[in-house]
Amino acid sequence: MTDWRRFLVTDDAGLAAIFRESRTIAVVGAKAGAGEPAHYVPAYLRAQGYRILPVNPELAGRRLHDTATVAHVADLPGPVDVVEIFRRPEYLPGHADEILALGWRPRVVWFQLGIRNDAAAERLARAEIRVVQDRCMMPDHRRLLGPA
Repeated sequence: MTDWRRFLVTDDAGLAAIFRESRTIAVVGAKAGAGEPAHYVPAYLRAQGYRILPVNPELAGRRLHDTATVAHVADLPGPVDVVEIFRRPEYLPGHADEILALGWRPRVVWFQLGIRNDAAAERLARAEIRVVQDRCMMPDHRRLLGPA
């Protein structure tokens, strides 16, 4: 049996590999307000060359980051490399269920800075999905790869 803990990414080498291997990032909890982290972090990542796919039922159909927002991860037009989640920890088990029910699997699920749910992380890691908790993609990208 695979040791699921190896899918919990906490080291710089693992984080850098995620950034280098990924091209498409779905952003669950995407926001329209430019001052919101769930808007400016994906905007930064888009400027670095990543394709951003916003997910938020309240904004479904609205264009963010030059792409139409979808209501749920299951509504994405196809597989993504990373599902980045900007939602409170109590919602993470439901998002893990939604991700695990997909016909495809993301390589990574990234819980944004301040967001942690060990039970949801374990479920995803047991499915051999890499999981990052309580980290922000923007400063980690800047620190590890620098702006493009």
